[in-house]
Amino acid sequence: MYDIIVIGAGPVGLFAGYYASLRAAKVLLLEAQETFGGQVATLYPDKKIWDVAGLAGESGRQLIDGLVEQAKRFDLEMQTGARVTDLQKEADGTFTVVINDGAAKKAAKTVILATGKGAFEPRRLQVENEAALVEKGLSYVADNLANYAGQKVAVLGGGDSAVDLANELAERASQTYLIHRRETFRAMEQSVKELQASAVIKKTPYKVARVDEKGGQLTLSLVNPKDEQQKESLTVDQLIVQYGFKTAGQAERQWSIDVDWDKAGLLVSEQVKTKQEGLFAIGDLTSYPEHVDLIATGFGQAPAAVNAALALVAPEKGGPGHSSSLVIEP
Repeated sequence: MYDIIVIGAGPVGLFAGYYASLRAAKVLLLEAQETFGGQVATLYPDKKIWDVAGLAGESGRQLIDGLVEQAKRFDLEMQTGARVTDLQKEADGTFTVVINDGAAKKAAKTVILATGKGAFEPRRLQVENEAALVEKGLSYVADNLANYAGQKVAVLGGGDSAVDLANELAERASQTYLIHRRETFRAMEQSVKELQASAVIKKTPYKVARVDEKGGQLTLSLVNPKDEQQKESLTVDQLIVQYGFKTAGQAERQWSIDVDWDKAGLLVSEQVKTKQEGLFAIGDLTSYPEHVDLIATGFGQAPAAVNAALALVAPEKGGPGHSSSLVIEP
């Protein structure tokens, strides 16, 4: 019987597991994938992180590596390849966590959900031969920026991911293009300022109407969405689409546990409590007025959930105090 089971080992789940171990709880961290880090590790390993306190532009990979190292400080029990397929509330108030369709079951006094928006896939380039172009220069994730050194690269999109990626590639590629269907970009203001001062060639307002592959290069046919008579052709070595990702919905909606959902996610109240006593939710999974999907938001929610959980299972411990006042063995 665990004091706390944390489900999901993205950045927020990793920190929640660590914080629970810092408070000497008996805690288990479960991750469905074979590696830790969630969407950050899968989609944005080389993206610089600017909106988390104390991180001055470290990459997503560095963030996850640091969180995993931190989580191991107190021998936190962590399992990968553990997909939670059901969560049940027992008559005595404890929880049963069903893993991999019943291959294993774990019991806990409390549970913290940190599963994010669920399964995801990229928003794909809308051209007829899209599937044939994948692995021939078209990609949706730039998992190693060193691979683009000395190449001509085009990035599609106008949000944070596209702008940040273009800025990073400008330092490595022989030429970087950023193609966006609007005149303005929807990224963080400082990132846009960096873009405007960089050598990135901005192609706006343009959309990609056609892509032809020949001799290991891609020729993009660009069209102004406001005036289709205005056209342009651009040949590059690599095309990276950054239109964002769509989710397949949270699998948690099908679990046995009775909780409330809205379009944005799982409804929580103060101390990120769900309607079930002992069940908490943190990170992008959660929904409440004015919630913002940021890693920094989840980092703040994680200690709140852990402390509220421990107040239920071990009220004699009292409040958490400050970490600097805790007695930690060397």
